[in-house]
Amino acid sequence: MTKLLVKENIADIVKNTNLQHIAIIMDGNRRWAKENSLPTAMGHKKGVDSLKATVQSCHKFGVKYLTVYAFSTENWNRDKAEVDYLMELFALTIKNEFKELHESNVILNFIGDLSRLTPKLQKIFADSVEKTKNNNGVHLQIAINYGARDEVVNAVKKIVAKGYTESEITEELISKELYTSNIPDPDLLIRTGGEMRISNYLLWQIAYAELLITPQFWPEFDENSMSDAILEFNNRQRRYGA
Repeated sequence: MTKLLVKENIADIVKNTNLQHIAIIMDGNRRWAKENSLPTAMGHKKGVDSLKATVQSCHKFGVKYLTVYAFSTENWNRDKAEVDYLMELFALTIKNEFKELHESNVILNFIGDLSRLTPKLQKIFADSVEKTKNNNGVHLQIAINYGARDEVVNAVKKIVAKGYTESEITEELISKELYTSNIPDPDLLIRTGGEMRISNYLLWQIAYAELLITPQFWPEFDENSMSDAILEFNNRQRRYGA
């Protein structure tokens, strides 16, 4: 009963903490499908439902920023049929869910090297970013063709191209040239699926993020999962190396 009462008041609890930004490695779609004797595609499709629920949870619990790992630079090495399906799923998801996201005041952004995506998909993403840029709800960053090392390399190249001197290069300058330059660093990194690694995700930004690994597969992640994660975060003392 106590836990239920706490969960009923979690929105108030979150608003009294410094939790602004949650990053998620959405892992386990394929394993969930396999355990349920379903095609891999069904795992990815169910994962979209979990993402919708997570965005809604962020709105409910007052979390302003959500960044999710949808497709890494290494994922191109997967079976071509699966990659093609994922690209089509990205396009369909934005088209089908855009109205609801827009009406919920979600601000959409896509981070990563989008140049490798098809012109059609790039336009779908660009249009959704443009149409939601003046909203005032949850900031949703979707990482596609994203790799943290690649991101840092690109940031350094931009700094060199702009002619900065050695003495001018600072942590703040590097952060400014990253894909996430306009948002705060994550406070909490959640990885579903139980794997104990970061997988080249937001390596610079999560320097002092709290880490939470859950055995739940991503298609199983829901509002209760999010509330449990937030309660866990609230019970930790962040030390920032001290």
